[in-house]
Amino acid sequence: MSRFFHGSDSESSSSDEEFDVNDPAAEDSEAESSEEDSDAGSGDDSSSDSDEATGANKFLKSSDDESESGSDEEKVTIVKSARDKRFDELEAIIRLIENAQRISDWSVINDQYDKMNRQIPVLVRDLDGKPPKMYVKTIADLETSVSEAFEKQKVTPKKMNPIAQKGMNALRQKIKKNNRDYATELTAFREDPDAFMKEDVVEEVVVAPKKTKSKSALLSQNPDNIEGGDDGFTMVGAGGKAMIYTPESILKHLRSIVESRGRKNTDRLEQIRIMERLFDVAVSDYQRVRVLLSLISTRFDLNSGTGAEMNKEQWKLAQQGIATLLEILEADHDMIVVPEGAEEWEDDDKQPTITPGELFKIPGNVVAFVERLDDELNRNLQNLDPHTAEYVERLTDEGVLYANILRCLIYSERLKADKRIELSQANVNQIVIRRLEHVYFKPAQVVTIMEENTWRAIPETLDSTITPRSQSNDVSTLVETLCGYLFQNDAGISRARAMLCQCYHSALHDQYFKARDMMLMSHLQETITSFDISTQILYNRTLTQVGLCAFRAGLIYECQNSLQEICGSQRQKELLAQGLQMQRYSQITPEQERMERQRQLPFHMHINLELLECVYLTCSMLLEIPLLAQVGSSPDVRKRVISKSYRRMLEYHERQIFTGPPENTRDHVMLASKALAAGLWKHAAELITSIKIWELIPNKDGIITMLAAQIQEEGLRTYLFTYAPFYDTLSVSKLAGMFELSENKITAIVSKMIHHEELAAALDQVNSAIIFRKGVELSRLQSLALTLSDKASNLIESNERVLEQRTQGTSNAFERQPQRGGRGGRGGRGRGGGRGAQGAPHRGGGGFTGGALGNAIRAQ
Repeated sequence: MSRFFHGSDSESSSSDEEFDVNDPAAEDSEAESSEEDSDAGSGDDSSSDSDEATGANKFLKSSDDESESGSDEEKVTIVKSARDKRFDELEAIIRLIENAQRISDWSVINDQYDKMNRQIPVLVRDLDGKPPKMYVKTIADLETSVSEAFEKQKVTPKKMNPIAQKGMNALRQKIKKNNRDYATELTAFREDPDAFMKEDVVEEVVVAPKKTKSKSALLSQNPDNIEGGDDGFTMVGAGGKAMIYTPESILKHLRSIVESRGRKNTDRLEQIRIMERLFDVAVSDYQRVRVLLSLISTRFDLNSGTGAEMNKEQWKLAQQGIATLLEILEADHDMIVVPEGAEEWEDDDKQPTITPGELFKIPGNVVAFVERLDDELNRNLQNLDPHTAEYVERLTDEGVLYANILRCLIYSERLKADKRIELSQANVNQIVIRRLEHVYFKPAQVVTIMEENTWRAIPETLDSTITPRSQSNDVSTLVETLCGYLFQNDAGISRARAMLCQCYHSALHDQYFKARDMMLMSHLQETITSFDISTQILYNRTLTQVGLCAFRAGLIYECQNSLQEICGSQRQKELLAQGLQMQRYSQITPEQERMERQRQLPFHMHINLELLECVYLTCSMLLEIPLLAQVGSSPDVRKRVISKSYRRMLEYHERQIFTGPPENTRDHVMLASKALAAGLWKHAAELITSIKIWELIPNKDGIITMLAAQIQEEGLRTYLFTYAPFYDTLSVSKLAGMFELSENKITAIVSKMIHHEELAAALDQVNSAIIFRKGVELSRLQSLALTLSDKASNLIESNERVLEQRTQGTSNAFERQPQRGGRGGRGGRGRGGGRGAQGAPHRGGGGFTGGALGNAIRAQ
């Protein structure tokens, strides 16, 4: 037996004394004395001692001892039914699925999806044949996530982990099969998710009765002090205290949320739910404005990553929040304003008193909210496949965004007009340029409809001072008014962008000369390299649209000259921000590629690249083919090139052994070029006008008629350049019959060629004939001498450049030789080549006219 149960008389005699609980000897004596008393079995003493624990049981606490100790410790015992436990397990699985979705762990999602489906039959039975609402929401989100992942793989295929790829493929098949059984619930959820989830099942929590009266017990006995949520639960904060939302505590909750902004491990969704509850209990416009300012900022913080895009649902909620904020500010425009730089109310325990007629300022920036909303929509459209219905559906949100932009502009105008408020002019300029950028690239019909719908949604009491409601039907006036306002009130990048937007809009609506004059007067072509990349992209787009406008007006040379800088580099996609065009041997880092993708424009703002290439190649053909024919009879202009890219394509096409029927736009233009060079102008016209891309141009019939007429004229010029050495005289009526042109037209074209010294001939108007002048025909020795002279001249120029680099331009050992007459056109471009000293287009004559050897021949 242990020494705890046997002791001496001396130990038992001291049982009445007080012992220290930490003294082992005291414990031994107390235990033995209690044992002797129990053995004696004497009356009242035995009955009183029987309630006390003896021996080792002395160290065990019973529930009665704990209840009688009177401690104030809080302890809640929750009793749940089996049905509630199944719902808790379902919630845990859903949380695991959501966490796996964030890291794209499709293998874990697949396993948890199977586990969730195994529990559903029992839960459906508990809910009388209806699936749980949280389950319907989860499978709907999973279906969207899987489809987005597959679309993203098609657009940008990347190597995925084989295990994750296998899990995603299996999950896709299971979702497609399983969601058929819940088609009705999924349709109801997608139509209105909020209304669908409001009617969720209310779960009850049974609290076991307690003997102690702790703080939690007092709260449970007074349910009026606690506000339950929509799901039947009460929000519990740190320390287990119930969070009670009252109008008086709104500022305190907002202060705690603002202080936790930017910290790690902050649950922003939980903060959003709290602020939504605060907005519901707010009783004054001041409280609503304060809550909305914090709520909108927190929604934007959900996608804090650089390349992350905002969720569609959160974007719509943020848009609704901005619209609600503007409605409140418009209703109380004489009491509450939200300017930037105002002093913040510091006392969270006391609500501010706003007296009628007094202006109360709340710090904030509504313009920044609208700009961020616009940027998030653009980023979302960039990452969507433009050939899906989802892109079209997402594009419809631009209407409500434009309405917010216009209402924000009206609000900014009112703040700017109020002398009691110091509002920066930059804020008004920013919202004006945002509105202009939503208008300038759209046809007038689309803008008119968008303006009408927007003004219809805005109360009639509101009107803009910059663009009144009466000007909404005239799109040209609207664009000019917005641009004029920026010209007067801004001198930075916004002014240059406004100029480019107005040029683009004028060119889009066939006002070529106006757009051209504005581009020349702005002198942006000289300083555009000093602007940011987005402005350079806008400049490239405007230059391209001006070129297309010139083509629609029948100005072939002007069109080719405008498009040469964009299309001649073969980097149209990159220059117009319509995609990445990887060049050969180019090395680009992942960071640079990410930045390039962020600059891409949404698909609805793109310029059709196939139409652009077709226009450029057609204009190059109409200019290059007569020039090539002229080069054959004039060696002095053989180095004149208009479009190097077109020349390379033509040379590549001529090297082909076998050429089949045309399959694309480039094949049509190359075959038409060969036919035009051979004098088959009708066949060339058929090939050009049969291209399907012309259907995208509004005035298709007029464009085809213009192209046929241009091909007729250039065919005549090509024929005269090619066969002039073989004719002494040529009848004008003969030419009119060959090219189906009037004699007056033939006479005008030939006279122009003679005037520009392109054709060595004279026009006999009496006999209606062309008399050709024969030049001195070069011998083989003379041609070789000219070639040697050109090579020697090139060698001298290269030696001079090397010498200038070594001496840093301080001295030159050689004087620069004067250029031959045939190369005098290098300084500029005329129609088909360079311009002479007087600026007139010079195409060379039928005979040889340049070089030292040519001068000697003429002297003989």
